[in-house]
Amino acid sequence: MGSHLKPRPLGNPILEEDGIYIQQHEYANYSDFCIDVRDDSPKTKDNITCSGILQPLASKLLELLGLKHIYEMKLVHHHSFKLLSLISQEMKALDQNMVNTLCEALWEATARGNVEFFVSVLQMVPELIWHQNEKGSTIFMHAIEFRQPKIFSLIHGFASKQAMATETDNSGNNMLHVAGLLAPSNQLNRIQGAALQMQRELQWFKEVERIMSLDRLESKNNESKTPRESFTENHCTLMKAAEEWMKGTSTSCTVVGALIVTVMFAVAFTVPGGNNQDGIPLFLGQKLFNIFIISDAISLFSAIASVLMFLGILTSRYAEEDFLKSLPTKMIVGLATLLLSLATMTIAFCVALLIMFRRELWVKNSVIVLACLPTLLFIWMQFPLLFDMFISSYGPSIFYRKIERWLIS
Repeated sequence: MGSHLKPRPLGNPILEEDGIYIQQHEYANYSDFCIDVRDDSPKTKDNITCSGILQPLASKLLELLGLKHIYEMKLVHHHSFKLLSLISQEMKALDQNMVNTLCEALWEATARGNVEFFVSVLQMVPELIWHQNEKGSTIFMHAIEFRQPKIFSLIHGFASKQAMATETDNSGNNMLHVAGLLAPSNQLNRIQGAALQMQRELQWFKEVERIMSLDRLESKNNESKTPRESFTENHCTLMKAAEEWMKGTSTSCTVVGALIVTVMFAVAFTVPGGNNQDGIPLFLGQKLFNIFIISDAISLFSAIASVLMFLGILTSRYAEEDFLKSLPTKMIVGLATLLLSLATMTIAFCVALLIMFRRELWVKNSVIVLACLPTLLFIWMQFPLLFDMFISSYGPSIFYRKIERWLIS
């Protein structure tokens, strides 16, 4: 322990408000403080729902369900926001050294996507929005670099949005050049599959492109590269991985779809119960037989559609723009029709068993359960991919353009 640390008794808190206690630590220099967040809510009889032997049980149950952890996180968030409000009241009186420290905190909050801290600080010290780091990047360039959509979306509520969009860093990069950089690995790893990662990168590039003036779209940096050239160069490896992922997934699904087409086409001419001398199915007209024929037809045609979609993916030119809408749409349709084909194939198989084994209940019930397991397993494995791809392509945007004016600078 250094000589500058002096033990001192803990005195009264320097600041005490709404469960937040700030005081100097027993072993700390004069510039260090301890912040203690406590839950001082009154524990009255009305607050206690369980007593005696049931209270520990209820506490364990809440902890097991995760409700206790959620409550603690909400409590910390509430007090943290309260502390931020108290700090914001003193920001205007900060000296230059403290302003520099505040800038570092602001840039760290931007990289982490802390919107509340970002807005609170800039509303109290608006001039910090024009502050540049050692690379010459603005705060919104920093948000783009670290792929923080909520922070970047705030530019739509900034009065000088167009002026901010013209800023460049020390390397001559504008906002669109920064969007052309590859996203940090921790952001990319949150997205399933290289194709969806490439799509997200294109979405970022297109979103930043919307706010750029026409003359800035083709402006060159110090390396004489336009934003599009920078994007292509930095995403070359990811694009190859996305192409391989698309081809691998499409090839596997094409094999499955082709097998279903073969089987269901043959089943259409070998119906359960057989045919009479005139070639008419013996069970024609019965409800179960009608369900069988309809299920077989749906499975056959949806499998054909699935194979055609995956063949379209395999024969695609794999340009950058294809990963934005064209390829994901084909993959969505292909997976959806393949899952439909599998489901209706299983229905046709189960109905056929019901027709042939009407009396042996244990036989048909056992086989039906076993027949459903592979289909449910395949759906369980592929449906999350289908859902993620649909949300990424046609779901709500990660960007918010209708932002109210929050800063005038």
